[in-house]
Amino acid sequence: MRQYTEIKSLYPDALLLFRVGDFYETFDEDAIKCSKTLNIVLTKRFKGSSSETKLAGFPYHALDNYLPKLVLAGFRVAICDQIEDPKDPKTTKKLVKRGVISLITPGVVLNDGILPKCSNNFLAVIHFNNETAGLAILDISTGEFLVTENNLQSIYQIIHRFSPSEIIYQKNKKYEFEKFIKKEYFTSSMEEWAFKYSSAYEKLIQHFKTHSLKGFGIEHLKNAIIAAGAALFYLEITHNTKISHLSSISRIDEEQYVWLDDFTVRSLEIFHSNNPNGISLFDVLNRTLTPMGARLLKRWMMFPLKELSAIQSRHDLLETFIMFPDLSSKLIEIFCSLNDIERLISKVSTEKINPRELMNLCLSLDSFDTIKKILSTYQNNLLKEIGKSFPNFRILYNHISKALHEDPPQQIGKGNIIAEFFSKELDELRYLVSSGKDYLHQICKRERIRTGIQSLKISFNKIFGFYIEIRNIHKNNIPKNWIRKQTLSNSERYITEELHEYEMRILGAEEKIITLEKNLFQELVAFVGEYIESLQKASKLIAYLDVILSFTKNSQESNYVRPVMDRSKNIFIEKGRHPVIEKHLPIGVSYIPNDLSLNSAYSQIFIITGPNMSGKSAFLRQTALIVLMAQIGSYVPAKRAQLGLVDKIFSRVGAYDNLSLGESTFMVEMNETAKILNNLSKRSLIILDEVGRGTSNSDGISLAWSVIEYLYKHSTRPKTLFATHYPELNEMSVYFQRIKNYTILVKELDEKIIFMYQLLPGNSTHSLGIYVAKMSGMPNMVISRAKQLLKHIEKFNLIKIFQKKYDPFNR
Repeated sequence: MRQYTEIKSLYPDALLLFRVGDFYETFDEDAIKCSKTLNIVLTKRFKGSSSETKLAGFPYHALDNYLPKLVLAGFRVAICDQIEDPKDPKTTKKLVKRGVISLITPGVVLNDGILPKCSNNFLAVIHFNNETAGLAILDISTGEFLVTENNLQSIYQIIHRFSPSEIIYQKNKKYEFEKFIKKEYFTSSMEEWAFKYSSAYEKLIQHFKTHSLKGFGIEHLKNAIIAAGAALFYLEITHNTKISHLSSISRIDEEQYVWLDDFTVRSLEIFHSNNPNGISLFDVLNRTLTPMGARLLKRWMMFPLKELSAIQSRHDLLETFIMFPDLSSKLIEIFCSLNDIERLISKVSTEKINPRELMNLCLSLDSFDTIKKILSTYQNNLLKEIGKSFPNFRILYNHISKALHEDPPQQIGKGNIIAEFFSKELDELRYLVSSGKDYLHQICKRERIRTGIQSLKISFNKIFGFYIEIRNIHKNNIPKNWIRKQTLSNSERYITEELHEYEMRILGAEEKIITLEKNLFQELVAFVGEYIESLQKASKLIAYLDVILSFTKNSQESNYVRPVMDRSKNIFIEKGRHPVIEKHLPIGVSYIPNDLSLNSAYSQIFIITGPNMSGKSAFLRQTALIVLMAQIGSYVPAKRAQLGLVDKIFSRVGAYDNLSLGESTFMVEMNETAKILNNLSKRSLIILDEVGRGTSNSDGISLAWSVIEYLYKHSTRPKTLFATHYPELNEMSVYFQRIKNYTILVKELDEKIIFMYQLLPGNSTHSLGIYVAKMSGMPNMVISRAKQLLKHIEKFNLIKIFQKKYDPFNR
């Protein structure tokens, strides 16, 4: 207990799993937490005494089952193991040394039971420097290591896009950090020494074995270097020191990607639906077959491209897959059998890969070779170029195949890890063990003849080893040189000198086999480790092909078309459709498409009116999603699309309260609108829905008018779709040439409303809110009274603002 207390004092904020014999034990407060989280028994030692101790534990071999539950419950878990062999004669008479071998936190997990298959598990480290910050993002399970530095607003948006499992900050910057992050993530802090520029720089060049960081393009990013160095220090603190798979570090160059703020990502439902039973754009587009493909797709959607040639390269490959349908079929068959190569590579580097996982990696090497050959057979320069990019793994494949048993166990120590004929010493030991059965048979046969006891048999258990068991009725026939070992109710057990000698020889051989196999396996893993960078390159190529193949399947099954991308400032979409909504439609029902033609010169702003449920918000979102899909390299749901590059997508669609910060729906709406107006660019696409509705009509109309006017007069002329319930805003097209009025068509028939979901030039003067309320099941008495009040209001013009034709600017 003194040993436990000393180690626990070094990790006061972690739940300490303390190895005692064949169990991991927890004590006192840790035991209470462990018992509740794992639903295991809480016991007591020295019950009722002043030194009473609470305990909760589980078998050491069950760690992989229990550890994920503890980490997912939000605990930092320190694993304290025996670092001496308790069976060693030198240590059997004293306390075995123990030490923490691993500190598991949400951001540094390698356990498959915790890691999400289709998502990265990012650790973020932030370094504040007044109004700017450096940010490092790494995933120890895949080897990705990224940095950036920018103003706090940009850093905040990047953090939200990556959605890290854990964020590390400088302990003496706690106030700044909590003000910045607002308790949205699992967080940890480190001492100030880890955030020094000189030590961080030195740590990075030592890790990458370089003289400087110029080759990575981050030499000038001082704050980012500090964050990256602190990230490596954190890995060291958590006992993750074998990290050769973090073989490179890259800058997140925001100039290469489309700006998507957090509210836009949420309102467009890119990754998560706002409806508990709904689906996101990611769910629609994700037809990938490999985990690394799914993760890459998510990355592409986080960071849409704005470089024309890069976008067109993805479209070119997609078009090539459509041209060669047999190629797609061949790749699908191969990809279906691939494992998570990216994470297997990381396990090689960290030496946490097991024999079965290494065999899975070996089988993937053979698949790489097959893909390389397939791509080279097509008379297509793009496919041949990709095929040539695959490294050659024939030597590595042959070596693993020769060394590893074709069906190895999952755990080391179970035997049959190393293949026959790979090690002469191992084969000799195995023969000694296997031939022992014949030897035992000979002993048994000889002793039966000698004693005349035909029921004599030789057995084995872990306590006594080999023994001869004789029933009591044959007691008188026992030879004098037999040694009695145990008396049972109906029989007795004996050993002989010959059996004992044989046992020592066999057990010694078995222990040598386990030790030798372990050493040979470690050597094999080290050999594979020399190919890490080549394996990572191949894994990235597989992921790239997988994502484009996913786009291909969607395009063929959902009738998507290749968009014509250019550097104009126009957006033309013919018969565009919402990619998510059309997946929700009942069988036999077709999505009603709409056209759109936006450009900065003639039709910069669309003011779209129409009743509730008519499809205004869907049209706004589908436009933004079509642009986003095009710029990640996908085909789009339309008959035809010609799209000028967009560098920022802003979406103010949907209403959200932020009551925890005391912000009403209207305040949130104004905050988000302000962010848009303060970050405009010449290639921005803005979709705004019902701006101003959270206040009085007069205030709302005035704000909406003013926002539209600001966008119109701004030097960047951002392309804007503005949906509204205020028909008064249609007056703006009279005074502003680049503003066009559109409405969603509805038909009234016998007091019933038919939604046509078609966008047409013109405007709507009715919101049909009472009809929508009736559809929702509102009591008839309420509906009837609302109709009476509406007639009264319309008769006496009680709400009439901007109805007169006049020039509000007195020109």
